[in-house]
Amino acid sequence: MPFDPVLILALAGGYLFGSIPFGLVLTRAAGLGDIRTVGSGNIGATNVLRTGRKDLAAATLVLDSAKAGIACLLFTFLVSTPAGLIAGGAAFFGHCFPVWLKFKGGKGVATFLGVLLAAAWPVGVLTCLTWLGIALLMRISSLSALVAAAAAPALALAFDRPDVALLTLVLALPLYLRHKDNIVRLLDGSEPRIGAAKT
Repeated sequence: MPFDPVLILALAGGYLFGSIPFGLVLTRAAGLGDIRTVGSGNIGATNVLRTGRKDLAAATLVLDSAKAGIACLLFTFLVSTPAGLIAGGAAFFGHCFPVWLKFKGGKGVATFLGVLLAAAWPVGVLTCLTWLGIALLMRISSLSALVAAAAAPALALAFDRPDVALLTLVLALPLYLRHKDNIVRLLDGSEPRIGAAKT
């Protein structure tokens, strides 16, 4: 069966859009240098916050979420739901493994949530609330992300979206792999809490 060129376009377009490293772009534009030399070296909002610029961290969070959400919505409306899910998922991989940064990107939490909010907003909202609840209770960013990612497939199935559940399972694997150091620290009790040292 031949590949559908539109789906290939969704894959490539989503990946390239997701590869835009907004955290790096914003911090450099603000004269803060290379965010990869700060804290954990990550390009995401949590590390941008370590520069002391809450506005830049918030902007990074919104833009990293939006790039996946926009990719998903654009191809959903222009082509089909499967094309939208492919584009959104590709944007997630683009964020985690951006071609512009030698495939060394972020951990994908904001982008993961952005895909869900666009693909099935009730699932996305509940996944975000799961993240927020764990963050408020435990004050550990990485644990919040891991629990939210684990809950997402079940939430998608509860809303009768097996396609979204499958997507979240596919995305959860690299998300967990990119949190491997955090998982080690969680297991030995050394993972810092929100507002403390690097996570």
